Amino acid sequence: MSTKLFEVTATPLSLDDISRRVTRADCGAITTFAGIVRGETATAEGARGTDFLNYEAYGEMAESMMARIGDEVMAKWPAVKAVSILHRTGRLEIGEPSVLIAVATPHRGDGCFDACRYAIERLKAIVPIWKEENWSDGQVWVEGPRQPELAAEYGKTS
Repeated sequence: MSTKLFEVTATPLSLDDISRRVTRADCGAITTFAGIVRGETATAEGARGTDFLNYEAYGEMAESMMARIGDEVMAKWPAVKAVSILHRTGRLEIGEPSVLIAVATPHRGDGCFDACRYAIERLKAIVPIWKEENWSDGQVWVEGPRQPELAAEYGKTS
């Protein structure tokens, strides 16, 4: 089992695995976030049925940027003792996790929920990972954060 805290992988992701990566004797709380492939995509024309997603990444740079996010989390929330971010690449089916984040803190009130939210918004804003949405009648590559106001709130600069 890998012990990397920040990883881009073609292997299916597991909440149990990422939780183990941040488990520590001095932490009684682990908060996780899972981004799951939805069967529906919001578009300007309305909702579209999604068949599957493809993810590509500049792996080495993406892992470096995810580690940077981990450092930012630990600087912003000093009680955070461990952070792990995993992102999947390749073809993902509806219901599969594409990204997992885990944050370990001594207690549940130590900022772990806010830290997970910060990490996913920063990941969407700065990490070189690209998503292709596929429908029965075509596909499109999605670029940039889906919620730019949150990316700005969580530290993205223009």
